[in-house]
Amino acid sequence: MPTTSDAPVLDTLAAMTVDSLERCGLDERTLILTRIAALVAMDAPAISYLAHVDPAVRANLTTEQVQDVLVAVAPVVGTARVMAAASHIAEALGFAVALAETEAEAISGAEARGRGKS
Repeated sequence: MPTTSDAPVLDTLAAMTVDSLERCGLDERTLILTRIAALVAMDAPAISYLAHVDPAVRANLTTEQVQDVLVAVAPVVGTARVMAAASHIAEALGFAVALAETEAEAISGAEARGRGKS
């Protein structure tokens, strides 16, 4: 019997990702670069790239490696898709930085409140 969730779509996407990782023989870096190439080919929105920021960081991907993927797929997908992808990637990175800053501020605030109660 299926379980009920407040976020069934996100749960399904997470399960698909886990299943994909378990069945894939690619190393983590190659897997993320391949997914980025697929996102470029699909003209994916920034939110799709955002889902890959943390895995890309964990895989120690560099900006140059992501740029190399854009260069590699450009002759296949075209200039418009590559330029759109670059914009979406920049937007996703900006959003990730903003989230990290907000989280850091929340942690700092909680720690300050905790010290004030001591």
